[in-house]
Amino acid sequence: MRVTVVGCSGSVPGPGGPASCYLVEADDDAGRTWRVVLDLGNGSLGALQRHVDPVTLDGVLLSHLHADHCLDLCGLYVMVKHRPGVPAGVRVPVWGPTGTAERVARAYDTPDHPGEVAVAEQLDCRAWRDREPVRVGPLTVTPVRVHHPVEAYGLRVEAGGAVLAFTGDTDACEALSPLCTGADLVLADSAFVEGRDTVEGIHLSGRRAGAAVTAAGGVRRLVLTHVPPWNDVGVCLAEARSTWDGPLEAATPGAVYDL
Repeated sequence: MRVTVVGCSGSVPGPGGPASCYLVEADDDAGRTWRVVLDLGNGSLGALQRHVDPVTLDGVLLSHLHADHCLDLCGLYVMVKHRPGVPAGVRVPVWGPTGTAERVARAYDTPDHPGEVAVAEQLDCRAWRDREPVRVGPLTVTPVRVHHPVEAYGLRVEAGGAVLAFTGDTDACEALSPLCTGADLVLADSAFVEGRDTVEGIHLSGRRAGAAVTAAGGVRRLVLTHVPPWNDVGVCLAEARSTWDGPLEAATPGAVYDL
């Protein structure tokens, strides 16, 4: 399994890259490469085209429906519907929280049509069920409900014995242990700074991210992500180092991890 960071800025696109989007690739036994993205946040569709033709994706896997994680579905809808040469009948599979199709339709401003009708010919939207695995070619994806103000999921992705855990947006919660245990790579929300951000139930800090993977056990590498452009990444890393003694780094656009 190969993971490419397309965008990792928290809450808004940053000067160095777009919001949340991670390309995951794995080969099946016949040698075909399957490609999905975890999130398609604002600004990410453009950068994604450096790596893959978005209309050929085997799946878009959304952690939740905040704009910095899903809004470029509007652009994908337009690309599938209007780009010359796209074969008739192409529908990109999309997994996400309840109401994903309606969210895209509202964002694209199609008020005269119910969401399912407005985007169904281009985006095949399906709802996650907590802890119920989904197969996409050689990938097994298990959504785990996490602690955020809206319906939100961490995503555990497995293929060929490799495990990727993506927390999405979450505060500390018991669900992080089954999500992260034994993962080769954890992409962990680190939007908050200890002592500054005191609202509960929204995001992890670096310290809380480190504590979560330490408690989960068996994690091989922790990568902090979803750091807003107004944060000092060095502070987030220092916080994580106080609770985690394994391999640690901050996500950067274009980084590639082979698991």
